[in-house]
Amino acid sequence: MSVIIREAVPADIGTIHVFILALADYEKLSHEVRADRAGLDKYLFGPRPMAEVLIAENAGQAIGFALFFHNFSTFEGRPGVYLEDLFVIPEARGLGAGKALLSRLAQIALERDCARLEWWVLDWNAPSIAFYRSLGARPMDEWTVQRVDGDALNALAAIG
Repeated sequence: MSVIIREAVPADIGTIHVFILALADYEKLSHEVRADRAGLDKYLFGPRPMAEVLIAENAGQAIGFALFFHNFSTFEGRPGVYLEDLFVIPEARGLGAGKALLSRLAQIALERDCARLEWWVLDWNAPSIAFYRSLGARPMDEWTVQRVDGDALNALAAIG
């Protein structure tokens, strides 16, 4: 059977949460997971959704997901699609699910008049980097990610 890509529905929350935990384990970041099913339901399917999810299925079984949202390029003057996470269960790798998820995201970007599709990848994740390069992705090595969270976020908000 071939891989099917579909939009997630509220009944997928448990599956999405399991995929997030599996991705965190793969990336050796399980200690950083704070997501729970209630929060995912609120922010993915509540009155003001903050992100969207695609589910990859094979033979009726969920085998992967892509969680994404829109960003905006001031230089392009147009929105973009930002892929936060893409994960395919290890036993389903090689079936084309990752490529199908990225292809559907590219279609969504074009349908929504987005200028680009972008994401981050961990420096040590050589298999994913090679896969992304094979699809035409290019590194943005001249950029360094910056993050403010936790106490630093609270302190920054309190400044002004």
